[in-house]
Amino acid sequence: MTTPHVVVVMGVAGTGKTTIGPLLADALGVPYAEGDDFHPEANIAKMSAGVPLDDADRWPWLDAIGSWAHDRAGSGGVVSSSALKRAYRDRLRAAAPNAVFLHLTGDRALIEQRMAERKGHFMPTRLLDSQFATLQQLEEDERGVAVDVSGTPEDITGRAVVELRRLDA
Repeated sequence: MTTPHVVVVMGVAGTGKTTIGPLLADALGVPYAEGDDFHPEANIAKMSAGVPLDDADRWPWLDAIGSWAHDRAGSGGVVSSSALKRAYRDRLRAAAPNAVFLHLTGDRALIEQRMAERKGHFMPTRLLDSQFATLQQLEEDERGVAVDVSGTPEDITGRAVVELRRLDA
């Protein structure tokens, strides 16, 4: 399956965006971009210190992701971005109107456990509460699907491909 869309893999920290994103890109036959790579150093330093980002911190990051998505319009791609608020998704859609969102969802305890087990990531588990507090679910008029993150990465990716196909049908 290939897609001309850019799929934005979204969700709170620890849902597996960095794991599922490349697997999904492989399944779709399109390139992958890691959303964390678009953060300026100041954002990474702030999060590493346990300080949540505010909207002013996020706008340049979202604009950089949006620019990448815009450049991939028509040829497809997968990019990760928490995209927690509707306003953030709207900003990404302004740059890439055909973007489709894959919202990785799951039980908070499972997500916290996965965050605690990962090595070398700048996002501390103590910021998970702020992530859930900020999260706004996809709305009816937003093009996207939600997929639960229980199971193996291959299971999750398989469910995502099925849901994205259904969305395109």
